Amino acid sequence: MKGGESKAEATSTDQRLKTRGRKPGKKTKKDPNQPKRPPSAFFVFLEDFRKEFNLANPNNKSVATVGKAAGARWKSMTEEDKAPYVAKAESRKTEYLKTMQQYNMKLASGTNRGEEDDSDKSKSEVDEAGSEEVFMQEEEDDD
Repeated sequence: MKGGESKAEATSTDQRLKTRGRKPGKKTKKDPNQPKRPPSAFFVFLEDFRKEFNLANPNNKSVATVGKAAGARWKSMTEEDKAPYVAKAESRKTEYLKTMQQYNMKLASGTNRGEEDDSDKSKSEVDEAGSEEVFMQEEEDDD
């Protein structure tokens, strides 16, 4: 075959394309207590722009239209116009880094792990274990 791959070459390519390090369908669980990442300067700008745009266009229900208009305005803005949004984004980022550091300290000390271990055990498992102990005690009392 001219220019075609052999079966050995095709399978090696398939092996490289597979996800590495985890099985398909298995996702890592995200901690709900983990702080959310801070918004970029554009998203800080977008918060204000949405309010203005919705006041100017009350009948617009399209999210895409708002996003396109915001993107066009952001591109046309000068660095001086963007400066307040960049400053807000930087302050939010520093706050995020502080809260993330506190969060990591909590994880390192293990305060969250104890709560998760207790919540993983279902009440039925706890009840079954407790009822087995009671059952065993009753048999000993009967003897």
